[in-house]
Amino acid sequence: MTITVTQDVFKLAEVFTISRGSRTEAKVLTVSVTRDGVTGWGECVPYARYDETMDSVTDEITALPEDVTRDGLYDLLGAGAARNAVDCALWDLEAKRAGKRVWDLIGAPAPKPCITAFTLSLDTPENMKLAAAKHAHRPLLKIKLGTPDDMARLEAVRAGAPNSTIIVDANEGWTADVYSDLAPHLLRLGVTMVEQPLPAGADDMLAEIDRPLPVCADESCHDTATLAGLAGKYDMINIKLDKTGGLTEALRLNEAARAAGYRVMVGCMVGSSLAMAPATIVAQGAEVVDLDGPLLLAEDRAEPLNFDAAGVHPPKAALWG
Repeated sequence: MTITVTQDVFKLAEVFTISRGSRTEAKVLTVSVTRDGVTGWGECVPYARYDETMDSVTDEITALPEDVTRDGLYDLLGAGAARNAVDCALWDLEAKRAGKRVWDLIGAPAPKPCITAFTLSLDTPENMKLAAAKHAHRPLLKIKLGTPDDMARLEAVRAGAPNSTIIVDANEGWTADVYSDLAPHLLRLGVTMVEQPLPAGADDMLAEIDRPLPVCADESCHDTATLAGLAGKYDMINIKLDKTGGLTEALRLNEAARAAGYRVMVGCMVGSSLAMAPATIVAQGAEVVDLDGPLLLAEDRAEPLNFDAAGVHPPKAALWG
């Protein structure tokens, strides 16, 4: 088996801003694994927040033995982008060699379309109101916040999209006091969930303050090993394949989180349809789905995912799985 890695760039439709900075393009790694003339594909998005770079993740992947298996992969790489791309590529390879879809191999029903959030990036209240109005037809909007001036942004988005359900992602940008002050206003404005209000590693106060609306762990939750540290602090977890290190661990985390009583969100980094495709399997039954990466791009894969009024559809075999 041969493993190859390429660094690819997809232009964004608009500048995308969160509390940690802005970007105009999505930089991804595309991984292919080939055995006996059959090739499986995967994609990952190295994330600086987790000390990942395009080069460091490429090095992790290219150092793998050519006879690596999905089971063996978990002894060689920890949770993160590198393992994600290879794990998903190996799933795709296995499905193609078997002449089946990945969900058939897992023993799951064929995925159905899921309504996905559409993310409004951090901007001035005026611009966020305009963006909200432009996307007011979407049933679920996700707002990027995490600054001292978030109240005006919340009010502006609600005014622009009066009928959409709203969820909020603070990207670790608040303190416990800021969150406590904002929480009643979040409820007043119809926000149904807040994602990672406090920094990972500094979120113990969530167990001591009121949580009047569900709080979802993102940066604080990576894989099943991190679940124990969330007890009493969070009501939901955000499963992202670039954090879990692949579809295999994402499925395990989903099962373990459900057993522990957590609700589930399935999210993504900003990547192409190839990165979202495996996540559509995990998204089945999730309370919140946030797989809008391709909707933020100006360009995508040759066989992109289909997004319509029913939501994001499962991938065609020509894309993945």
